[in-house]
Amino acid sequence: MPRVDFYRVLGISREASDDAIKKAYRKLVFEHHPDRNPDSKDAEARIREINAAYEIIGDPEKRRNYDRLNWGDEFGAETVDVSVILDEMEKKLFDEGRKELFAVLIKDVTRIKSELAVIRERTVADQGYDSFKEEIVHGRAAEVMDELVTDDMEGRKQRLVEVATQMMVSQGVVGKNDEGGVRSLRAGLDAQFRKGRLHGFASALELLYERR
Repeated sequence: MPRVDFYRVLGISREASDDAIKKAYRKLVFEHHPDRNPDSKDAEARIREINAAYEIIGDPEKRRNYDRLNWGDEFGAETVDVSVILDEMEKKLFDEGRKELFAVLIKDVTRIKSELAVIRERTVADQGYDSFKEEIVHGRAAEVMDELVTDDMEGRKQRLVEVATQMMVSQGVVGKNDEGGVRSLRAGLDAQFRKGRLHGFASALELLYERR
């Protein structure tokens, strides 16, 4: 199935104002409501599609996250495989997490140097010589992640994951009424963001790493 564009569902452009979105939604609901189209077999499906689009596009913050996830880079052309759609979204969330932690750490050179000292000590103890061992770096990242991630950062992550989950449900990656499937999907997307954070930590440290 092709990738669903919520703007196209509502018949509006990506530059549409909040008021224009609301007007378009109301017009479509009026035109396609099952009560006004009792003989149409597609009316209920069409209304569900319209409501799903407006649930995201009609909320300013969800809309910003949708745009970021969908067009921060090109999300992909007309994709026909839901596994490809999910893979693309996982990559986007991973990259969001990576860039977030990298940006936080790269501003704090003192913290990077102190983390490198800890990692160097553990690496030498583990293998007898110094190197940038990814396993140890990521292990240290997991230990200190709570110190580096603020409440605002965590809230932003949760909002991005929630919008991404709703987007994937609308694409048919899992059924809307499959509560277990939706929970599993959300957890998987959250895990990709957190994995990205670990790599962002490693990327920032690697810039200043010098082998001894």
